[in-house]
Amino acid sequence: MRSMPKDLNAALNEYSKVSKESDVAFASPHRLIQMLMEGFLDKVAMARGAIARQDLATKGKQISLAVGILSGLRSSLDRETGGELAENLDNLYEYMSQQLLKANIENSTALIDETVAIMKNIKSGWDSIPEDMRQMSSLTATAEGAPGENHAAESAK
Repeated sequence: MRSMPKDLNAALNEYSKVSKESDVAFASPHRLIQMLMEGFLDKVAMARGAIARQDLATKGKQISLAVGILSGLRSSLDRETGGELAENLDNLYEYMSQQLLKANIENSTALIDETVAIMKNIKSGWDSIPEDMRQMSSLTATAEGAPGENHAAESAK
């Protein structure tokens, strides 16, 4: 099978980057959180594959990006409005960060799988918020310009 020409591959990568930036620019706060969760799942899947290939550099980079996304999710929590729910999410995100750091050190796909299961559970709840309630789902996502929001969106790329 022929490999893709470098110029075409670079063009596709640039298109993907611009497309993601456009998605972020026009996304609702609810959708931004979904995108971060999706980005997290993508990064840990890549880290898991890197462990299987014994590609330590890629594993470390992808885990670092996933931890950055978790940091962005944590900074988007509105603890005043979200109360106990926001506090529980904060604790889960912190736990997941710790598990990923441990997975990085131990090359453990089991620890990565644990974080994937937790995120899928959180994302399932987030995705199930009815359309008409999504404006009010700022229970955990703060309004535009929240501290860390730009960093989190960058980490999802």
